[in-house]
Amino acid sequence: MVHLTKSGLKFSRRTDKDVAFDQYEAGVPSYQNAIDLLPGWTGSFPDALKLKAGTLALYNDHRIAWMIKQMGSLEGKKVLEIGPLEGMHTYMIDQQKPDRVDAVEANRLCYLRCLITREILGMNHAHFHLGDAMAWLKEKPERYDLIVASGVLYHMAEPVELLRLMAERSDAVFIWTHYFPDVSEKTEPWRQAFSGKTETRELNGIPVRLYERGYFNASSNASFCGGPKDRHYWVHREDILSLLTSFGYGSIEIMGEDRNHSGGPCFSLLAKRN
Repeated sequence: MVHLTKSGLKFSRRTDKDVAFDQYEAGVPSYQNAIDLLPGWTGSFPDALKLKAGTLALYNDHRIAWMIKQMGSLEGKKVLEIGPLEGMHTYMIDQQKPDRVDAVEANRLCYLRCLITREILGMNHAHFHLGDAMAWLKEKPERYDLIVASGVLYHMAEPVELLRLMAERSDAVFIWTHYFPDVSEKTEPWRQAFSGKTETRELNGIPVRLYERGYFNASSNASFCGGPKDRHYWVHREDILSLLTSFGYGSIEIMGEDRNHSGGPCFSLLAKRN
C-alpha cells in the first residue's frame, strides 16, 4: 500500500519472504502502472493511448484552445501556468513550442501526476515546480508573455493579491474561474459551501467584495484539487473585471460564461495590455 504523508510517499511492508515488497512494481512495465501509483486522477489521456485515469479530456480543453487562438502564436514565448493540476493544459501549451513553460503546483499529489503526464505525453518545453505560486511571483524576477490560471482564483485565500501579482509579471493573463454574481438564490446547491461571511478589500481605489467559503473536509479525498487552506474566497464578477482594468489591461475578452453551472457561475477571460 502507498500512503502520502507530510514527509512524502510511504509504503507498508510485507513480511512474506516470497512476496515482493510493496515499494516494488512486479508487473510488466507500463504507463498504466505509473497512473495507478497515484489515486484520484481527474483528467483522462487521449483514447489512442488506451490508458485509464480520470474522466475529463483536459488534454483537449476548449478553454485553452480558445486562449491559444486569441493569443496567436505562443512559439518562443515564456508562459507561467499556476495550478497545472495534472499537466494536461500544460501539454496543450507545450505543443505550441513556447520557449519555456513554468508550471507551479502546490498540491503534492497533483505535482507527481504532472510528472507522470509529462513522461506519458512528452513535453519539451515544460518545467514543473512544487510549491506556492504566490511565493514564486513574489520571489522570482521573471516576466512572462502569458500567465495562465485556470481553476485557481476561486480557491485562493488571497485572490486579490494573486491578481495583483499576476499583473506585475505579465501583459497578458488567462483566467478561468467561478465568481460571485449580482443575484443568486440562497437555495442553489453551490451556495451551500459559503459561510455567509463577506468582506471588502480595497485595491487601486476599487472595493473588492469577497465571499467566504470552506471545503467541509473534501481535502481528505485523494482527488481533492482545491486550495491549500480551508478558508478561501470567491470574488464578485464585476470586481474581477474592474481590478484587471485598473491594472492596465485595456482588452478583456470573455468566453464561455455560464451563469447556471452546477458548481457556480463561471467564465473564461483573456486580459491583455494594449
